[in-house]
This record gives sequence, C-alpha cells and structure tokens, in this order.
Amino acid sequence: MNDERAGLRERKKQETRIALSWAAIRLAAERGLDNVRVEDIAAEAGVSPRTFNNYFSSKGAAIAARHLERVRQIADELRARPASEPLWDAITNAVLTRFALSQEGHMDGLDVQRWISALRLMLTEPSVQGEIHRANAEGEAELAVAIAERTGTDVTRDLYPSLVAGCVGATLGVVTDQWLRAEASVSIPSLLRDALGQVAAGLPVP
Repeated sequence: MNDERAGLRERKKQETRIALSWAAIRLAAERGLDNVRVEDIAAEAGVSPRTFNNYFSSKGAAIAARHLERVRQIADELRARPASEPLWDAITNAVLTRFALSQEGHMDGLDVQRWISALRLMLTEPSVQGEIHRANAEGEAELAVAIAERTGTDVTRDLYPSLVAGCVGATLGVVTDQWLRAEASVSIPSLLRDALGQVAAGLPVP
C-alpha cells in the first residue's frame, strides 16, 4: 500500500510538472515570454505560484522541461521495445511513439502556423536557449543509460552509448529547427523518420 501511495504521489507530481511546462509554453507562445508572469503560468495550470517555484527556478526552465520529459519518455520507450528489434529501429520507433503521445491534449484548438511562428520567437530568448541546452545534456545522459542497458555496454566506460545518445539528441534538435523554419506545413514524424534513417545508415553522402 505504501508503494502504491508513493507511486500515486510521483504520478501526481509528474502530471503537475507537465501541466506547468505546457502552460508556460502556451502562454509564452501566445503573449511573448516577457509578458508572462509566474503567476500567470501557475493560474493556467491550476496551482499556486509557490507550487511553480517548487518545480522550476524560472520560466525558461519550465519551458525546457517539456523537452527533457520527452527524452526521458523516449528512454523509457526504448527499454520497452522488443529485445530482438535492431537498435536503430528501436530508437526510431521509440522516438516516433513518444513524439506522438506527448502532444495529446495539448495542441487542441491551436493554429499550427501561428504556433510555429511563436515558437520560433520564443526559442530566440537567451534564457530559454540556456535551459534547453541544459535539458539536452541531462536528457542525453539519461538516454545513454537506456542505450547502454540495451547494448550491454558500460555508460561510464564505453563511448558507444553516449555517442548514440548524442546523435539522437542532435537529430531531434536539427529536426525541430527544420520544422520551425519550413515555409509549408511539414510533418515532424516524417522528418524524424528520414533523419534517423540517415543517421542509422551512417550519414552517407547524398
């Protein structure tokens, strides 16, 4: 019973963290980061400003948390993939699955092109860029652990798991940038599949 209560508390905390992160992203995209207060984000998520401060040190940290959570979910999804699945197939399927699931319920009713334009502007903010960089490093470290487990390598001794995690992290960044800069509506899953396929093939010269 204690384990169940502890698990429920952790799920509630995680739900709150995700809700605050999405609230920060949506409000910053709608109003501009400078026009959003911590109090606004907390109200949007249905919690107190004190609760926000218990989870995040800044608005930028709240925005970057969505990226970190997605990479953590990719790591968890990779662990759940069949052991017989080739590594890069498993990574690609894990990435595509988590990208699809992580948007559910949060993009409803949004004008996609306005959303993309707002994200472009938001991601030029130095405070957001710094937190995204920090989230990338933390996420790649956690993904490397999952890759090491799958490949029977040692994350502290062998280069391989961290190299692969770094490649995946770089791919996610390049795809996101490409998606934000595309003039026409482009599917992130198709970009991800193409990009990861090129990486898995060793990035042959076009």
